[in-house]
Amino acid sequence: MSINISSRLSRNKEKVYYTASWGKGSGQRIATGIFTFTRPINATQRKHNREALHFLEIKRSQLTLDRQAIGTAVLPTHRLKANFLDFYQDFVRDNRQAGNRHLEGSFLHFKSFVKKLYLFPIAVTEEFATQFQKYLLDHFNGDTPANYFSRFKKVLKAATRQGYFRFNPAEFIPAKGNRNKIRKDHLEAEEYIQLLKTPCLNEEVRESFLFCCYTGMRWCDIRLLEWRHIGKDGNTAVIVQEKTKGEHFITFHPMLSPLSTNGG
Repeated sequence: MSINISSRLSRNKEKVYYTASWGKGSGQRIATGIFTFTRPINATQRKHNREALHFLEIKRSQLTLDRQAIGTAVLPTHRLKANFLDFYQDFVRDNRQAGNRHLEGSFLHFKSFVKKLYLFPIAVTEEFATQFQKYLLDHFNGDTPANYFSRFKKVLKAATRQGYFRFNPAEFIPAKGNRNKIRKDHLEAEEYIQLLKTPCLNEEVRESFLFCCYTGMRWCDIRLLEWRHIGKDGNTAVIVQEKTKGEHFITFHPMLSPLSTNGG
């Protein structure tokens, strides 16, 4: 596919601007942003003209490669980002999902692991990926390390498809979690009774806490709870969890039975 370079004089006729085109249709003509001086008056302007024409030829070559790569799985080398952190950040921006922060979290902690602003793609090896996994396992519990590392693997898979790596550095590294590494504390009966006897200046906070205890619901879910979510018998509710976006059917503890008399 041929890329044609055309030129036009500026209004004051002191400069020549160049445009690249590969057809007459819409979007088939772009300004290169390159210009030369029509009558260079010194060595600096003459040097500018030589380099500008050199860059113009590079631009033509890059555009030709871009057009030839359409419909293939190959990304021209000049499109690859020299800083892998930039690629990672762009992937997060383009693939962000509402209500799911794992991808963004994986990038933030990847930056913390790298500890620098520039990372050459060649530095991302299988050993490097294994070290990042260890970093996650050392800093997080439960499924968090597995969630973050699995998103990291998605980034590497996309980068491999685009030509950053010949082979995916993390393809054979399984995502691991720290299941039951630290058992979460539970509120015992005597502790619950002690909390009931402890004065609270905000009665709404106290009632919300008790409601969470008897339903197992998160605060972010109960603050959105409305009477339309409560069953006619006053003992059940159907909610869509804020965190998981999943629908859950909840049967209330008998202690919450007064709900059935508060309808409205």
